[in-house]
Amino acid sequence: MTGGGGGGVGVQAPGTGFGPGVTESRIRVGVTEVRIQRDPSAPAARTGRRSTVRGVMRLALCAWIAVFAGCATVPPTRVSLAEVPPGQVVQAQRNLRVFNAVWDLVNRKHYNPETRGPKWDEAAETYGPRAALAPDDRALYRVINAMLEPLDDSHTFALTPTQAVERRTQVRIRTGFNMQRIDERWVVSDVLPGSPADIAGVKAGWIVVARNGEPLGERIDFRPRAGEDASWDFLDENDQPVRVSPPAKQLSTAARQVVRELEDGFIYLRFDEFNRHNRRWLGQQLRAHANSPGLVLDLRRNPGGETFSLGIAIGEFFDRAVDAGTFISRSGARSAKNSWQLGSANYGGKVVVLVGSASGSAAEIFSAVLQDHERATVVGRRTAGAVLASWFYRLPDGGELQLSREDYIAPQGRRIEGVGVEPDVVVPRTLNDLRAGRDRDLDVALEILRRK
Repeated sequence: MTGGGGGGVGVQAPGTGFGPGVTESRIRVGVTEVRIQRDPSAPAARTGRRSTVRGVMRLALCAWIAVFAGCATVPPTRVSLAEVPPGQVVQAQRNLRVFNAVWDLVNRKHYNPETRGPKWDEAAETYGPRAALAPDDRALYRVINAMLEPLDDSHTFALTPTQAVERRTQVRIRTGFNMQRIDERWVVSDVLPGSPADIAGVKAGWIVVARNGEPLGERIDFRPRAGEDASWDFLDENDQPVRVSPPAKQLSTAARQVVRELEDGFIYLRFDEFNRHNRRWLGQQLRAHANSPGLVLDLRRNPGGETFSLGIAIGEFFDRAVDAGTFISRSGARSAKNSWQLGSANYGGKVVVLVGSASGSAAEIFSAVLQDHERATVVGRRTAGAVLASWFYRLPDGGELQLSREDYIAPQGRRIEGVGVEPDVVVPRTLNDLRAGRDRDLDVALEILRRK
């Protein structure tokens, strides 16, 4: 996820979906049968007319559930909890309710119709027993996400109840620095002002060497707890070793907005999410600077957002509705989208869009649409290639499943998922530039805007 603090992964990569954030409430049919051995001395169920009536009612209820749950299928999976200690059976049942809900949603709604079938049934058989035995939320969701990983899908991911709350409140436990890979090393890309990391003296451009004495690998996966003061080993701007232990605390992950005037009357705008608040801000800024001859729009830290806000944002740069690409559903139905022009600022100046590896989802679509219509020059590095329309679904334990429901094709016919948007002008990001505080992307953007 984007914007995590150092110690809270803090990797600059997209993770938020750009769907409308729909939460679905419905009855779920489990996919994994739990067989629990009962005490043979327990009294048998009552028979007679009452049990017959109950049987008919159960049959009717099952039929009703099958209809309103989308006729979910049940693979031939049997997870026996007979040998699970009595004190863990309740946890195992709870785990399987969550696991089954995820399996079922993917089985019925994932954008790729090939998801449903023997391979997905096999996934239930493989991961169901592991999910049942998970001792806590973190372990359970690791199993669930391991099952989802082979889908090779940038927008399908299960969030623990804690992560779901963090997503909705935009507050999480962080130390306050982000890092990204440069030249095969983890480097501090930015530090949140006033955060524990900032107070401890962490600087952009420092190389991150280890956490609690453990060297960082190519992939990192850790989340701090409130008050935790993990030790971090860095190499500073002079490659001298530095060790600090900034405490983790609750910090905002809310998207930032930045506007500033550049030389020659050009304007710089940055916003970090496509949502209602930011699209209104964008429109206001474009109207306020309608006479500016050129604009730099910085989407390098923007992981995406809502499709509705995306359509409005695209429309701000055109005087007519334009093709914004096509969404393709599981059934193969194609839905062509146009920009939203009602209330458009119709900004007519030159535009340069800055992108990078953390530009994802709606930010990628925005860049691709303006690029395909030759309305903007895209500068920076290849985007994340994380472009699928996704929805959020509430799970039985309060967690959430972000699930891809539609694929996307850009106006000129290219598929961006897994590929990304290639900038018109590629600008490598170097450690020396970061340490010196140089923004070569912006320098190149200004050169482009000055051209006649």
